[in-house]
Amino acid sequence: MELLNFAFNLGVVFAIFGFLWGIIQLGYTLLRIGKTKLNGEEYLVKTVKYFLLVEVTFNFSEKTTLYNSTINQLIITALILLTYFIGKLQKQQNKKVLFQMVAQGFPKVETPFNLKAEIAVILFSLFIFTGFIFFPQYAKNPLSNWFLVSIENLENAAIFGFVFKLIGFVLLMNMIMEMVNALTILISGKPLKQYNKTQNQNKENEEDTSKFDDFEELE
Repeated sequence: MELLNFAFNLGVVFAIFGFLWGIIQLGYTLLRIGKTKLNGEEYLVKTVKYFLLVEVTFNFSEKTTLYNSTINQLIITALILLTYFIGKLQKQQNKKVLFQMVAQGFPKVETPFNLKAEIAVILFSLFIFTGFIFFPQYAKNPLSNWFLVSIENLENAAIFGFVFKLIGFVLLMNMIMEMVNALTILISGKPLKQYNKTQNQNKENEEDTSKFDDFEELE
């Protein structure tokens, strides 16, 4: 129960952080109106976002008493953080699949998604989190402190706090499903969610349909 409560609180932290980052990103987007956004820039921004999230998560974990061993608590935090990152990665993959399905027959448009870059950003973030375990002083700076204080203030607000707690609960449920999905893959070798199967079936249907293109009715 204590672990679920801690995971729920982390879900609230993730939700409020996403809200605050969304405001910052909106301002950044408005400043860049009319300019082309390259993939490199896309992942540079994501790296900064994940770096700040790791800092905030680490500082929040240090302030929260969960177990007698701080190391065990930080390991659990890292696992929750990894599950959150993997969930984000899968969501991006699913968006790309859906976009490709919807955009069939239209001019090809490149989507800003690179699996290797996504994995690299996640590994970098986990490396930074591990570094904070040995050098916790580097996780504390004015920007990360501002995020943490702002998150606590919004969480304690009457209306905003209730909304973000609902979002945090949804995030917690999603993370639990991702963990169950990962365990299912380890045990059976097959995930609960098979998005690629739908895409492959659509491709097969297209191939079957194309076989009849060369045969028309002759009268």
